[in-house]
Amino acid sequence: MSDTIDGATLLNEVEAFHRRFNVFPTEAAYVAVALWDAHAHLLDCFDSTPRLAFLSPEPGSGKSRALEIVETLVPQPMTAVNASAAALFRSVSGVDGRPTILFDEIDTIFGPKAGDNEELRGFLNAGHRRTGVTYRCIGDGGNQSVQAFPSYCAVAVAGLGSLPDTILTRSIVIRMRRRARNERVEAFRARLHEAEGHKLRDRLAQWAEHSRGFVMGAWPQMPDGITDRPADVWEPLLAIADAIGGDWPRRVREACVTLVKAAQYTDKHSLGIRLLTDLRDHVLIGMDRLPTIAILDRLNALDDAPWADLDGKPLDNRRLSRMLGEYMTADNEPIRSRNIRTAGGILKGFHTSDLTDAWARYCPPPQEAATSATPLQASSEALNL
Repeated sequence: MSDTIDGATLLNEVEAFHRRFNVFPTEAAYVAVALWDAHAHLLDCFDSTPRLAFLSPEPGSGKSRALEIVETLVPQPMTAVNASAAALFRSVSGVDGRPTILFDEIDTIFGPKAGDNEELRGFLNAGHRRTGVTYRCIGDGGNQSVQAFPSYCAVAVAGLGSLPDTILTRSIVIRMRRRARNERVEAFRARLHEAEGHKLRDRLAQWAEHSRGFVMGAWPQMPDGITDRPADVWEPLLAIADAIGGDWPRRVREACVTLVKAAQYTDKHSLGIRLLTDLRDHVLIGMDRLPTIAILDRLNALDDAPWADLDGKPLDNRRLSRMLGEYMTADNEPIRSRNIRTAGGILKGFHTSDLTDAWARYCPPPQEAATSATPLQASSEALNL
């Protein structure tokens, strides 16, 4: 759309630059990251900005290198490791202009051994939207006044494990992994390659300046099934791809569907949704009710689930009831255990009919493996306790 720069060709070059030094897990990841780089030059055109999260279960998976390459391509990069929330919001509202914050080793802030960091979490959440601000008291003693500091800025993070749900759901998540022996990348040397990235960055800035009119106020068509928070997250990238043209509008929509589905199946957004999903897909298949003791046995026996080790002990009936009680039945009543008559007497348990409304509202669509699974000897075995 620019008079001097072909956007599609430029984004192809940005993607190729990432491919030289990064091995991403999917083709969708290359598309998303290249468009995220471009979106950082056009923040004022959008109502929100997605966080870009490079996450992996183990070190040595290329997360920091991916962040290094992003750093060469975005405007005013600010590398933050263990930065305080106060330092970040003052940087964003400073006279030098809005930085692009690159936060490596984010697990040291939100990891399981780091404890809560609500101030920084609040800053990252507020800065997702253009209207986001952070309020602070300014002044001494009794002369203090409340001042709103703008928090809106582009943020990319890298770290081990996962992120708080409030940040994760505002992110495009790239699940990094260690390179296989047959996967090769070019060694990144800052003295040689930073200048190449900066040339691409400058061309992205020039293209963005000429393309604001095509992106500002755009309402891109979302792929089927992409609504609510995922639509907010992906809207800027789709708008840019539509303005660029070429193959990018098709590629970004395919990437959107791929990465949103991957997030639904792996993150499940909260422990509560993970519980609901596991009950639907692994415990209550083909059953209309099940005693609590049987539900716990089956949840705690799931290999790829957290239930056998929650803070050092397995899920018990008290915690199960408390977690399910946060969700509602179709009659707008909290989900509660009810009496179930079995061959051994009356036991407390849960009815499938009480869970179906929560499944429909919160859980991702059933996976094929789950929907085709064999019921766990439904009625006779479970109820003859």
